[in-house]
Amino acid sequence: MVPLALVVVVFLGFSVPPYLTFDPSLSRLEPPPGNDLYYPLLVAHVLFGTVAMTTACFQIWPAFRARHRRGHRITGRVYVFAGVLPAGVLGLYIGWHTAAGPSVRVANLVGSALWLFVTIAALRMARQRRYGDHRKWMSRSFALAMSIVLSRIVNVVATIVLTPQVDTTFLGSADLMTHSAASIGVWLSPLVLWVLTDWLLERPRRTRRPAAQPPGS
Repeated sequence: MVPLALVVVVFLGFSVPPYLTFDPSLSRLEPPPGNDLYYPLLVAHVLFGTVAMTTACFQIWPAFRARHRRGHRITGRVYVFAGVLPAGVLGLYIGWHTAAGPSVRVANLVGSALWLFVTIAALRMARQRRYGDHRKWMSRSFALAMSIVLSRIVNVVATIVLTPQVDTTFLGSADLMTHSAASIGVWLSPLVLWVLTDWLLERPRRTRRPAAQPPGS
């Protein structure tokens, strides 16, 4: 849990502060021209997403879940109702109005919709006391919540790889290259984390064989 918490703290410490100034010129996402609603909703999306990423760490922390059942339930409700649901709904609006091109737009819409779906499924399983299924769906929700972190890394790598192709593949358009790198990040990251999560959830569990008893024992 310590490495995960450090990743979340570093990511949020880098990504969130510019939005706390409420200065659109510091936004990491280009607001569409003439849309005055976009930036305040983007700030709200970032803040609700911060709540989701922070409380998600407590949700998947086995020791916290085992020792503090009531705390687990409380952080779970905060994760869903003050994190994923508002952040996901706002993500649909932000994704639709992105300036990064149609591929990024579709990826953002699909990602937000999936995040809402798997989280609602996890909540439904918990209310039905199907806790095994609840953990599986919540793990998928966690994976989608953290895909934003991986997408930033993939975006940087894709930009480095694609930059030499600006004059060839992208016909001299640096903007087209940037949008393509962003598209790779937002599509690949949730897919990789979803597949990895399901593999971890469904892989066969090895059972330890009891140690052989010495003769005569």
